[in-house]
Amino acid sequence: MPDYEKLGVFYLGRLFDLDNGRVSDDLLLYDSKDLTTHAVCVGMTGSGKTGLGITLLEEAAIDGIPALVIDPKGDMGNLLLTFPRLQATDFAPWIDPEAAARSGLTVNEFAGKMAKTWQKGIAEWGQDASRIERLQKSADISIYTPGSQTGLPLTMLRSFTAPSAALAGDPEAMRDRLVSSVSGLLALLGITADPIRSREHILLSNILQQAWGEGRSLDIRNLIREIQDPPFDKVGVFDLDSFFPGSERLDLAVRLNNLLASPSFAGWMEGEPLEIGRLLYTPHGKPRISIISIAHLSDTERMSFVTLLLNEIVSWMRSQPGTTSLRALLYMDEIFGYFPPTSVPPSKVPMLTLLKQARAYGLGVVLATQNPVDLDYKGLANAGTWFIGRLQTERDKMRVLEGLEGASQASGHTFDRSKMDKILSALGHRVFLMHNVHEDQPILCQTRWALSYMRGPLTRKQIQSLMEPRKAESAAGVSGIPAQPLKAESREPSHIEPDTTGKPDVPSRISQFYLPVAVSVGESDNLVYRPTLLGTAKLHFVSARANVDVWQNLSLVASLSGVDISIPWEEATLVPNESLYLEKQPRPNIPFASLPPAASRESSYTGWKSSLASHLYQHRTQVLWESRDFKQFSQIGENEGDFRGRLAHLMHEKRDLEVEKLRKRYAPKLAQMQERLRKAQVRVEREKAQYGQQKVQTAVSVGATLIGAIFGRKTMSSGTIGRATTSMRGAGRIAREKEDIGRAQREVQLIDERLRNLEEEFQTEIADLKMDFKPEDLELIELMIRPRKTDVAITGFALIWTPWKIIQAGFAEPAFALKTLDQVRP
Repeated sequence: MPDYEKLGVFYLGRLFDLDNGRVSDDLLLYDSKDLTTHAVCVGMTGSGKTGLGITLLEEAAIDGIPALVIDPKGDMGNLLLTFPRLQATDFAPWIDPEAAARSGLTVNEFAGKMAKTWQKGIAEWGQDASRIERLQKSADISIYTPGSQTGLPLTMLRSFTAPSAALAGDPEAMRDRLVSSVSGLLALLGITADPIRSREHILLSNILQQAWGEGRSLDIRNLIREIQDPPFDKVGVFDLDSFFPGSERLDLAVRLNNLLASPSFAGWMEGEPLEIGRLLYTPHGKPRISIISIAHLSDTERMSFVTLLLNEIVSWMRSQPGTTSLRALLYMDEIFGYFPPTSVPPSKVPMLTLLKQARAYGLGVVLATQNPVDLDYKGLANAGTWFIGRLQTERDKMRVLEGLEGASQASGHTFDRSKMDKILSALGHRVFLMHNVHEDQPILCQTRWALSYMRGPLTRKQIQSLMEPRKAESAAGVSGIPAQPLKAESREPSHIEPDTTGKPDVPSRISQFYLPVAVSVGESDNLVYRPTLLGTAKLHFVSARANVDVWQNLSLVASLSGVDISIPWEEATLVPNESLYLEKQPRPNIPFASLPPAASRESSYTGWKSSLASHLYQHRTQVLWESRDFKQFSQIGENEGDFRGRLAHLMHEKRDLEVEKLRKRYAPKLAQMQERLRKAQVRVEREKAQYGQQKVQTAVSVGATLIGAIFGRKTMSSGTIGRATTSMRGAGRIAREKEDIGRAQREVQLIDERLRNLEEEFQTEIADLKMDFKPEDLELIELMIRPRKTDVAITGFALIWTPWKIIQAGFAEPAFALKTLDQVRP
């Protein structure tokens, strides 16, 4: 195993000798746990900042750490360009023709040059093709393009989901989420709103607060309706109409509706839900590097989407248990404009929340920028690690020094500003100053060669090509996206028997409601209402073995057309209660389909209600997963992928704990042995110095004796004899000093050998802890939990009329929308 393949460390490069201008052999191994205190990477264009980010994310993937990557420029998609064979044909499709032309080469020739460059670069940094293969197998890397079908689309429909119980119980966090959610939405409309003075902001905040307080989620369609008819009569002490007249509320609703109806906004309504758990892990538990490319969006769309995304991350974060190990990464390649020093854009509030609180949940935030002057360095004082590359201006350097000093003071470390100033002025390409509050002092390093091909920003066509296989998988239902249409709104034309006598008679005790029309309807289009049953229920799931005791509210929608209505629940669609926005009155001028005869009798509804309770007991089981290896059960509402991801993090926690125990056990031994080695080396130098001094003194004495014997008296005096005797003794002392040096050197060798043995013993124990743990390969046992029969309670029962759009004589397609529970939670 290479020296850099350690447990819980990222191989980022090697230490750099600034005085001699060369890289050393000492590896830079960064402890992944240090990223829980966040990191900032600053450097001008050409400093190697993007390469450092790619390298860090590669290491995270290899270590099984999932990451969310916000990519405003399109560079981070290079993580998908990994070629274990390192052949020219692998590189050729991704070569920039202009770059090849500037080099005076054809595309194929340039591809051959890049292949050789990567072969040499990877080898020089102690890596090989097997590590590229390991990177490919370690994580699922995908590119998402919100609002576009270029990559994998993301929908904004769930952007206003009711917060988790943990978030709802934190008033400050709820306030921040409200402010940033509303600000982000208004930014999409081109409205820059003050949360205190803006009527639009206050109205929307109150609507969301009311809905979330009731546990209801709102999509944009329902939000438009509640703007026109809010669920409250007062705002503060003012009547609603005095504060925001109905006609002006209608104008706001129309603006939002125009956005919703705009063809350019249609892309925002399609794709995978903006759900953090599924962006971090596949349905089978494999960690993901989800690259969210926003280069194609306008500035207002970017701000709105980033704000909504950060809010979702905050909500997800608060639903996780506390940890000291790294659970996941949030990486933003260019933070410019989203975290400025003075103004407060919608994205700043949730970003500041993450920087202050994410550490406790194991979420590491890494922010990169080439414009340090435009960053809020007071907020970034929460970052424990700074990677600083070559800077463009003196002003940039001063601002970085200010941020470094703040981070040092926050962590209780001393800061040598003049020394840092000198170092920053001498940095070169791919050379960074790493200031880590977890280390004793800052270090200089050069980043390693990236495993991924750094071709620069990907084009839209290249992103589309890379994601085509994933889209094919999604279409087949492989990625957890439902491949089949909903039972209650099949897209196949359905035969309808229209009623010619108006609205059918329904027993007076049966409640009736109407689903809103959710499609655009032209003047020549015809609609018809179709009968459907709605049953709402409360179920109680209990399992002492799995430590489960929860209640669940749900709704079932069952068609009364074209099915065996004696048992309508067999083909029913399960939907979350909050997704059903029901109207009390029908839309004018829409005829009704005929009602089955049984639906005209009250006794039928009694039977359907009773059969609903039996159906729920028999078929509405909760599926849990058990891991006997970890002695863990999944939780109600936790999908398989999230459970596998949680097990992977438990493994990381256990690994980090064991490594820390080993460090504490071996640290005193290693320190003691290193001190003995230091003293032995000092002794060698002292013996060498004494030996040299004795040689000089003896040489002088012998020289004087010879001179006296040759040039002095004819017969040797007693003094001469004495000096000769002294010289003989000096020669003896030289021999003894030489022997002392030998003994000291042998002691150094012995201690050095013992130190190496101790280090090898430590590394062996570390290696024994290493497990090639793949959460997607872990064996899970499926556990079915039925609801407690005596606790099944039918809480509501009604007949609802669903609008259908007639497409030809006697045939129609649904004009309403339902979200199934599977769409909300895979």
